[in-house]
Amino acid sequence: MTYTLGNAAIGDSMIDRFGSDTALVVIDAQNGVNHHAHWGGSCGHRNNPQAEDRIAELLAAWRGADRLVYFTFHNSREAASPLKINLASGQSLPGLAPLPGERVIVKDVNSGFVGTELEVKLRRDHVSRLVVAGFFTNMCVDTTVRAAGNMGYDTYLAHDACAAGNRLAYDGTSFDADLIHRVSVANLHGEFCTAMTSVQAIGLLASNNVALHRVQGNELHRGSEMVEAA
Repeated sequence: MTYTLGNAAIGDSMIDRFGSDTALVVIDAQNGVNHHAHWGGSCGHRNNPQAEDRIAELLAAWRGADRLVYFTFHNSREAASPLKINLASGQSLPGLAPLPGERVIVKDVNSGFVGTELEVKLRRDHVSRLVVAGFFTNMCVDTTVRAAGNMGYDTYLAHDACAAGNRLAYDGTSFDADLIHRVSVANLHGEFCTAMTSVQAIGLLASNNVALHRVQGNELHRGSEMVEAA
């Protein structure tokens, strides 16, 4: 399914080319995201079956441009979770594993920044701009993007390289996975990040895009320098 969020809202600046200060962050691309019953009960399902393909395309482009790639792996505190790195379900989805030298962050809560070295590594790598993709849009992607935006990173969400599962409400109502995904992206876009397609993100590796506009809010001044961690 195609979404058209990239320039739905017009900000005050075009989007500059993604240079060496821009990292791709792949969130929790692990086999367990496809254990649908765990996440959504007997009617469990996921949207956007093309997410893995879009992530693979982003990885190929970032690697080809010699840009930094980060991966988070969820190692859940919850006993029944399939996202544990000692389980087969906690390993990388086919074709989406880190290569030697790429940054791997193991986390045990939703945010990639909480209790990890993600911020330290980004600062040491002089990264101030993030392109985020992965699973789930409404959980770990959402939490990590919100944190990144509040911490002053120039943050972009490749929304077609993300997916969500259905969610069960307190009364047992199941909310459709695509609805969850769309609402989650809408909540993030214009407040914590700028949402765009993976094709648009890949294009920005080569040149500025004057047709796209940054709409991230609540951020530090764009030109502020990220201080390197000790």
